[in-house]
Amino acid sequence: MHPAVGRARNAVKAALEEAGWPSRVLVACSGGPDSLALAAAVAHFARRGAVDGHPLEAGAVVVDHRLQEGSGEVARTTAAVLGELGLAPVQVVAVEVRFAGEGPEAAARSARLGALEAEAAAWGAGAVLLGHTLDDQAEQVLLGLARGSGPRSLGGMRTVRGLQVRPFLGLRRADTLDVCRAEGLEPWFDPTNSDPRFMRSRVRVGIMPFLEAELGPGVAEGLARTAAILGQDADFLDAEASRAYAEWVERPAEPGTLLLPGEAVRSLPPALRSRVLALAVAELGGQPTFERLAAVERLLERRGSAGPVEVPGHVTVRRQPRRKDAPRGAEYGKLVFVSYR
Repeated sequence: MHPAVGRARNAVKAALEEAGWPSRVLVACSGGPDSLALAAAVAHFARRGAVDGHPLEAGAVVVDHRLQEGSGEVARTTAAVLGELGLAPVQVVAVEVRFAGEGPEAAARSARLGALEAEAAAWGAGAVLLGHTLDDQAEQVLLGLARGSGPRSLGGMRTVRGLQVRPFLGLRRADTLDVCRAEGLEPWFDPTNSDPRFMRSRVRVGIMPFLEAELGPGVAEGLARTAAILGQDADFLDAEASRAYAEWVERPAEPGTLLLPGEAVRSLPPALRSRVLALAVAELGGQPTFERLAAVERLLERRGSAGPVEVPGHVTVRRQPRRKDAPRGAEYGKLVFVSYR
């Protein structure tokens, strides 16, 4: 057995264990080397009907975004290969990519994930396996740094998040090419992966090789390690913020309105305070950007403006006046979040 094949199979086994040993999974496969190598590794266990004694059925989904000429033929060819590997059922799903205020990459991702979730629900799959590698993780962290993102974004992708399972986050892209060669598979190479019109393609083709050349090998591994560390920190902070939010949030009878105790939120450390405020904004369908959350936090200053503060997504936040009967130093007003859709 080629060492890369063994690493790929071990990665699948470890990811399925972390996901709780789902008995039925779907592999998302574009026909590219990463997802094709993943399909081959999963198919090895599917042909046996089990992995480490745990029953396993594995199908596959090929999403045709219909953004390139000949995409339908690529999807059908890929589906035939997946069937030959022993995955069943194999579905080709054509989607309509809607560009509603987001870039082409984000729009295609939204359409793809929607299709994958629908297929998983229809077949009763407990997990959708995605072929992202350590290189993808490193690129995501680098993009997050460039955009000034917070620890949740810099924490990158997780091996298991809900229905999505990414077994190959510890493998390099070169490993997946080795798997394809060892398994006699001919992957399809998406031309958009090297198209300089797309930011991620520029990072992949130009910036990452430059950093490796100038800083030495190990840049991708270092960025992925950063993601692992920050991801753990972000998980802890998110859990603490969710606990505080669940304890404090008030949902009055008036629809589209939430209340939070201003004094209690103000007493939180900044890292938790911003997260609690973001949870309220998000619950009402708003988009809690860094700048707007900072403006909401300023409502908590005793001598500051009482608002309202506009947040993207048709949400406003204001501070209620302090009750006249409140003792000195006591709560000076609640934060009121309102959706005006």
